[in-house]
Amino acid sequence: MEHQQQQLEDNIHDLPESLSEVVVSNGQSVDYHPRTVDRDGTGHWETVVLAYKTLGVVFGGLVTSPLYVYPSMHLKSPTEDDYLGIYCIIFWTLSLIGVVKYAWIALKADDQGEGGTFALYSLLCRHMDIGSLSSKRVSSSSTLFHASLYKGSKEQSRLSKFFEKSVVARRLLFFIAMLGMCMLIGDGILTPAISVLSAIDGIRAPFPSVSKSLVESLSAIVLIVLFLMQKFGTSRVSFLFSPIMGAWTLSTPLVGVYSIVHHYPSIFKAISPHYMFQFFLRNGKEGWLLLGGTVLCITGSEAMFADLGHFNRSSIQMAFLFTIYPSLILTYAGQTAYLIKNPNDHDDGFYKFLPTKVYWPIFVIATLAATVASQSLISATFSVIKQSVVLDYFPRVKVVHTSSSKEGEVYSPEVNYILMIFCVAVILIFGDGKEIGNAFGVVVSMVMLITTILLTLVMITIWRTPPILVSLYFIIFFVMEGVYVSAVLTKIPEGGWIPFAISFILAFIMFGWFYGRQRKIDYELTHKIDIERFEVLLSDPVVQRVPGLCFFYTNIQDGLTPILGHYIKNMKCLHKVTIFTTLRYLLVPNVLPHERVLVRKLGLKGIYGCVIQYGYADSLSLEGDLVSRVIEKLRSHILNCSDDAGSVPLDEEVVLDLEEAKRTDVVHVRGKTRFYIGENCGWFDRSMLSFYEIMHSNCRSALPALGVSLRQRIEVGMLYEA
Repeated sequence: MEHQQQQLEDNIHDLPESLSEVVVSNGQSVDYHPRTVDRDGTGHWETVVLAYKTLGVVFGGLVTSPLYVYPSMHLKSPTEDDYLGIYCIIFWTLSLIGVVKYAWIALKADDQGEGGTFALYSLLCRHMDIGSLSSKRVSSSSTLFHASLYKGSKEQSRLSKFFEKSVVARRLLFFIAMLGMCMLIGDGILTPAISVLSAIDGIRAPFPSVSKSLVESLSAIVLIVLFLMQKFGTSRVSFLFSPIMGAWTLSTPLVGVYSIVHHYPSIFKAISPHYMFQFFLRNGKEGWLLLGGTVLCITGSEAMFADLGHFNRSSIQMAFLFTIYPSLILTYAGQTAYLIKNPNDHDDGFYKFLPTKVYWPIFVIATLAATVASQSLISATFSVIKQSVVLDYFPRVKVVHTSSSKEGEVYSPEVNYILMIFCVAVILIFGDGKEIGNAFGVVVSMVMLITTILLTLVMITIWRTPPILVSLYFIIFFVMEGVYVSAVLTKIPEGGWIPFAISFILAFIMFGWFYGRQRKIDYELTHKIDIERFEVLLSDPVVQRVPGLCFFYTNIQDGLTPILGHYIKNMKCLHKVTIFTTLRYLLVPNVLPHERVLVRKLGLKGIYGCVIQYGYADSLSLEGDLVSRVIEKLRSHILNCSDDAGSVPLDEEVVLDLEEAKRTDVVHVRGKTRFYIGENCGWFDRSMLSFYEIMHSNCRSALPALGVSLRQRIEVGMLYEA
C-alpha cells in the first residue's frame, strides 16, 4: 500500500493544470462511500422497494404521457385505419426506444452509477483521454483513476485516436453533449408545464364554463407547491409520491382494458408493422407531420437514464419492464379503441375515454400524477447541473446533498426557483397545450437523438461492440429518431422555438463561463512562478516567515500561481508551513479514499504541494478532519521518503514543525481575480470576458462551501490583463 501511495505521489507532476470549484452544502454529515456501478450488494427486497420508489421520481413523465399525446396531434377526420396506424407507431416506439434502447442498453452505459448525457460525455472524455476544447484539461498520464480503472484494457480504437488528434472532433463532441444537457434542462421546464396543464384541463369537460385562464392559474399554483417541496430531497418526495404514481399506473390500464373490451376487442392486431407502413402510404406528408405528436408517448424516457444516480439499474429496469411498459401499452390501446368508435374526440383523447362512474376518481389521480410527473425531470435537472458545475462548465451554484447514503441525491435552491419561474411563465404565456406540446416534442426527440450518438461512441470506443451490432443499433435508432426530429422541426414557428431559446440561453451561459475560466488558467500558466523565482522572493530580507499553517489555493500544478508573487510583494510575509493546494475534479463520479489526497515536498523548507481530488458525485468539504488528513499524509510522506538513516531526526523535526504550525493557526488563502479588459482586446474577448465577470461576481464563492470559517479566510485580489 505504501509503495502504491508513493507511486501516486511521484506522479503528481503529471496532473493537469486545471481547477474546478463547486459550492456544496451538506445539511448533515455525509460519509464518503465509493460508488459501485450498480450496488450489486443490494438484496432482492431492497431492489423491489427501490423499484417502488422509482415510480414517484423516475417514471412520472413517461407514464402520464397518455394525458397529452392524442390532444397534441392535429388530426383531420381520422379513420379506423388511421388510429390503428398511430397505435402501431406508439407500440413500436415504446418497445424499441423504451425497452431496447434505454432499459436494456443505456442503463449499462452509466458512469459508475451516474447517468445522463453529461455522464456519457465525461465517460468518453476519460476513456479517450480527451478534454472538451483543450487538451490541457485531461491528459493520458494525468488521470490516476483512469489508469486504475482501465488497467489492462485493450489498445485504443482508431476512433479514440481520431478524437485525440482532431480539435474539431473534440469541439463537436463537446457541442453535442452541451446541447443534450441544455435540452434536458428544457425538458425539466416543459414536462411540469404540459403535465399539470393537461391534467387540470380535465375539469373543463364536466364544467365547460370554467375558463382557460382559470385552468392556467390553478396549474401555476400546483407547480409552485411542487417546487417548494424539492428541498426535502428525492427520497422523501418519492416516498410521498410513489403511492400516487402506483395508483395511476394500476388504474389507467384497468380503464384501458375496459375500453378495449367495450369498444374494440381486436385492437392488438395493430401491433403488426403492416398498419404503420399503410398509415404512412395512405397519409403521406400529413402522416409524417403527425409524428410530432406521437413522439410524446416516449417523453420522460431520458429521465430513466438521467435519474440513475438517485437509484440503481436493477430497480429502474424492474419498475419499467413489469409496471410502466405494460401500463402504457394497455392505456394507449384503450384510448385508441375508444377513439376508433368516437373518432372526433381526439382533442380530449384521455378524459373522454374514461367511464362516467370513475371520471372523478381518475381526475383526482391524474391531477396528482401529473404533478408527480414533473419530479422525474426536475431531479434529472439537479443532477446534470451538479455534474456541469463540478466539471467547470457552469457557474457555481449551491448544491445540497439531501441523502447520507446516496451521493447522487442533490438539490439546488437557485436552480429550483429558476425552473419554477420558467415553468410558470411557459404556462401563463403559452397556455395553449398544442404549442407547449410542439415545444415538448422538439426537446424529447433531440435528447433521444443525442443519446443515441453518444451511446454509439461508447459502444465503439469503450465496449468494443462488434461492428455489425453497432451498425444495426445506429441505423435503427438514428433513422427512427431522425425521422421524429425532422417532423418536430416543422413545428418551430408553432412553439417549437421555445426549447431552442432556452438551450441558446443556457449554452451561452455555459460557453461564457468555460471561456472565462479557460482564459484565467491560460494566463496563470503563462505567468506562473517557478521554484527558482519563488526562492528569490523568499530570500528578500524584508519577507518574514510567520508562525502558522497556510493552505494557498492554486489553479495549476506545474509551477505556482502568479497571485503568490502579488501576495508576497504586498504582505511581505509567508507562513512557516505553506501548502499549495489544488482542488482537482476528475471525470469520474467518485474518487477512491487513498487517491483523495496527494502530497509532495517542493524542495524548500516548510513548502509543500497538495492535490485534493474529487469526482462530480463526491461532496466537497475541507473541514477539520480533511485538514488533519492532509497533515497526516504529509507526515507519512516525509517519514517514508527518508534517503538515509541520518536524515530521520531531521524529518521528525519537520513533522514537529507541521504539528506546531497546525496548533498555532490555520488560514486559507485564495485569489480573487478579475480581468482587466483593455483597449487592445477584440470585440469577442471584450464581450465574452465582460459577461464572464458579471457571472463570476454574482456566483457563489468556493471557500465558504469548503467548511472554512470567515476567521480563517483570506482573499487576495489581483487583476489579470486580458
